Amino acid sequence: MHIGIAGNIGCGKTTLTRMLAEHYGWTPKYEAVTYNPYLEDYYKDIQRWSYNLETYFLAQRFKDVLEIANSNQVIVQDRTIFEGVYIFVANNRAMGNLSERDFNTYMELFRLMMSLVKVPDLLIYLKSSIPHLVSQIAKRGRDYEKSISIEYLTGLNDRYDEWIASYPGKVLTIEADNLDFQNCPEDFSLITDKIDAQLFGLF
Repeated sequence: MHIGIAGNIGCGKTTLTRMLAEHYGWTPKYEAVTYNPYLEDYYKDIQRWSYNLETYFLAQRFKDVLEIANSNQVIVQDRTIFEGVYIFVANNRAMGNLSERDFNTYMELFRLMMSLVKVPDLLIYLKSSIPHLVSQIAKRGRDYEKSISIEYLTGLNDRYDEWIASYPGKVLTIEADNLDFQNCPEDFSLITDKIDAQLFGLF
């Protein structure tokens, strides 16, 4: 089984992935942010490095999808391959950070991969407002995230809402602004109760 955790930068995907893996005994699959050799350059000059960064992410996420497809375990994944395409690449194209030539090359690669990719059995969407995201990003204090603009986050949020509205699989939307699932057991239980209801028909 494949569980995907989706949501904008700073919404808590990695934390929730870890906590769900511990709670259910699932195997976590984390996004390769730490190891992306283009990330710091990207935030310094988004237009110059968009294609490099997005193509690297696409390759890494495709490897993850193939591993998940060949696994007998329940995998909970921090961000899916579809977000890279329909959120981040689409947003960079719309903002003029990705040329049509680079976008078309990227999409050709993605289409070649799609025959081997299926949607997760359950997608958990952590929906967050811009003020909440800004607050969370500031708290974690990553240097390369300090230059992220409100315009950029807003564009991503809008695309997440559009993508979720037309998503072809099973989605559980969690309104994350008023939840502190990392530090409040009651808030985490609210999430696991909803997951149990989706996966096992409980509650």
